[in-house]
Amino acid sequence: MLYRKYGKLGFQVSAFGMGCMRLPRIVTGNETEVDREKACEMIRYAADHGVNYFDTAYGYHNKTSEEVLGEALEGGRREKVKIVTKQPFGAMTTQPDIRKNLEATLKKLRTDYIDVYLIHNIGKGSWADIKRRKIIEEYETFRAEGLIRGIGFSYHGQYPAFKEVLDFYDWDMCQIQQNLIDVDREATEEGIRQAGKKGCALVIMEPIRGGSLATPPEPVQAIYDEYPVKRSSVEWAFRHVLNYPEVSTILSGVSTMAQLKEDIEIFSKPDAVPGCLNEEEKDIIRRVREKYLSLKSIPCTACEYCLPCPQGVQIPGVFTKYNDGVMFGNFDPQKRSYTFQIRANQDASHCISCKACEKKCPQHIDIVAKLKTAHEALRGWVE
Repeated sequence: MLYRKYGKLGFQVSAFGMGCMRLPRIVTGNETEVDREKACEMIRYAADHGVNYFDTAYGYHNKTSEEVLGEALEGGRREKVKIVTKQPFGAMTTQPDIRKNLEATLKKLRTDYIDVYLIHNIGKGSWADIKRRKIIEEYETFRAEGLIRGIGFSYHGQYPAFKEVLDFYDWDMCQIQQNLIDVDREATEEGIRQAGKKGCALVIMEPIRGGSLATPPEPVQAIYDEYPVKRSSVEWAFRHVLNYPEVSTILSGVSTMAQLKEDIEIFSKPDAVPGCLNEEEKDIIRRVREKYLSLKSIPCTACEYCLPCPQGVQIPGVFTKYNDGVMFGNFDPQKRSYTFQIRANQDASHCISCKACEKKCPQHIDIVAKLKTAHEALRGWVE
């Protein structure tokens, strides 16, 4: 396993970090639970084969992911690894809740401290309230007490808001979504460079786009096949983010032992280092991105002219998830993501066919009909 420097905190972390959001599950009807035996076996295997970075969160797997991770690492492994977890702003209902949630997390993880504690999924809409309620100051108190050792944030969104959050505080780390599809959206390549300039540890999540990049459609596979060095699509996706010198570690959620072993093998190759891509390989990835994007079926550009919807439907978000499902030929990751829109009452089921959005759409999309199509394809996930 190859290792990288973790920002200003200075310690070394495995280039591959095991994400604990997609642990193996047991599904019974509409009920699911983590397959603890398999999950613990995988976590222990990772820790015993060079992986020293484990990422989880307060809410993963119906609030059981932290508990499973703590169980798996007990008995000597915890001291050899870094545990990173996150508290969502939505769970910080009152100021006392912030400490109460942290104490519950420590108990689940069976540890006295957390190596890096994140404000989970900071967004443009929540940032003002996070500052107003002085959440960072609460975290600083935890650090002074020795309950946490580093302060960070995770982020899904566009570059301007990311830059604002990044520049506001001397963060120990930031965690962003980035992959060969998202180079010009989410925090973008410029966000990666800015984090590096600040000396902030940078952690990449969703390098395989929730597994979507693992099984490419035939037109994409044909581009990969042109290159004389044969690699899996998973390795191509990982190498895209490995190439950035600013990246500290790359998270990937694994659901099977086979996936875990493949990832460890990829990240243990001698050339899995910054600058690992030559110009021909970069061009392959560029063409792969263009081919994927050409496979979208709804011509939404996410310009947001259709917003606000009188019923609160997050129209571009619905279309992005549907297009991703079509583009990757796999709706499962998008279905899971759609559940968050459903919980927020922003899903397409709230559309009343008023067509106010259609009058404003510069692409002249039949939005009402497309929302119904998207909703049918995206609903039905069981967590």
